[in-house]
Amino acid sequence: MKKVLVVTTGGTIGMITDPESHASIIKDSVDLLSFNELRRIAEIEHIEFSNIPSPQMTPELMWELSKLLKEKLKEDIEGIVVTHGTDTLEETAYFLDLVLDTYKPVVITAAMRNSDEIGSDGPRNIFSSVRVVLNKYSKNQGVLVCLNDEIHAAREVTKTYTSNVATFDSPGHGPLGIVDEDAVLFFRRSILRCTLSPEKIQSNVALIKTFTGDNGDILDYVGKKNYSGIVLESFGRGNVPPAVSERIIRIIKEKNIPVVITSRCWKGRVLGIYGYTGGGKELQEAGAIFAQELSSQKARIRLIITLGISEDLEIIKSLFKLPFKE
Repeated sequence: MKKVLVVTTGGTIGMITDPESHASIIKDSVDLLSFNELRRIAEIEHIEFSNIPSPQMTPELMWELSKLLKEKLKEDIEGIVVTHGTDTLEETAYFLDLVLDTYKPVVITAAMRNSDEIGSDGPRNIFSSVRVVLNKYSKNQGVLVCLNDEIHAAREVTKTYTSNVATFDSPGHGPLGIVDEDAVLFFRRSILRCTLSPEKIQSNVALIKTFTGDNGDILDYVGKKNYSGIVLESFGRGNVPPAVSERIIRIIKEKNIPVVITSRCWKGRVLGIYGYTGGGKELQEAGAIFAQELSSQKARIRLIITLGISEDLEIIKSLFKLPFKE
């Protein structure tokens, strides 16, 4: 039988319900891999990397996880399944997608229900993810995310629902494929993926969101702190209130740190086309970096990694460009 490594990091998938408080709590003794159906399709090796709820995941832990996966991918295995909490899964998945240069499949999965709940989705998601690893068409697709029998690209997927098992979606893109009863089926490939090769990471990156009537005070405060970079979630195509634009221009000029612009919209790219005060064109001309269609949380992950390569603003800007844009 082919060997698949399962690396567990924690999350709801390994939690149980406390009988007294009725709260979801971490349980060390939960065996996620004990069901017989899993052992019938692959030889399973298990490593517990951590056992934490995903709000406690950090870029430093993602970096250490990536080092572990790189070493294990050199071994005689088909690929790796990583279990994770859903809250920050998309960030860890995208981090790994950027730094793991491998043709072997790496699939991230999770659960929305505790392991002791009726209809727990954890075992099914693990089983489906192992099936994805074993499928030959999963090779050289980067890091994949598999829940609820859908397969998504790490670059595109996001959590869309606080409680529903069908929470993960790729707005504007859709799933890459599905896991059906008789087959794993891919309908498309994501061609926008690229990998980076940092020697380190720089996680001291702020993420803030602008709003109507924003007077720039928050950005002013952040600008005075020793952040290595800022991600700013703007309106629409990359536009902000005038006071915010003034602060961005000042921070870039005086601090010489990257300010990456994203949008609060789920779909579409930020682009410097509006020329009024606070418009995206003004920000772009001042040196702000536009994050293409990346969400704010993923743009922060990309900036954390690119700062580990260079602090030069022009190099960072080039690393945010689409790889196949003419």
